[in-house]
Amino acid sequence: MGNSAMANPHEKMMLAALAEAEKAGQNQEVPIGAVLVAQTGEILARAYNRTIELADPTGHAEILAMRAAAQKVKNYRLLNTTLYVTVEPCVMCMGAILHARVARVVYGAPDPKWGALGSLYNFADGKTFNHHPEIVPGICAARCRAIIQAFFRARRGRIQKVDP
Repeated sequence: MGNSAMANPHEKMMLAALAEAEKAGQNQEVPIGAVLVAQTGEILARAYNRTIELADPTGHAEILAMRAAAQKVKNYRLLNTTLYVTVEPCVMCMGAILHARVARVVYGAPDPKWGALGSLYNFADGKTFNHHPEIVPGICAARCRAIIQAFFRARRGRIQKVDP
């Protein structure tokens, strides 16, 4: 198979999440994007981090995608869905993912400072919670890592120039 986008069935949707992450970065938000997909393959919602724009600490891409999808399907339970997110979800987002009963979480880059799927905490370990989504890590990891690293590198550069 010559087309690398087809090498992994999750890559197409992760590319859609990466497009959302780019929008966040263009808006000076931490560039994380998410796409929530129904079992049929239909994209129910797309979102990117908007904490600054919305003045909302819960304005993470995952939360915004789940809110939009829940409104679309008229149900707070997002059964049989897959959440694609460019960076490993944090504790807050994993709590919401578990409450919504998302079936699968596919993420790109790990998050050693905030990650709740193994990097710092492991909300999918099966010991604590009554819902256990399937976890698929490392999809398009290099691209997901590169976009967030470039953002923080540029941000540190701006801070150093303003405040030497």
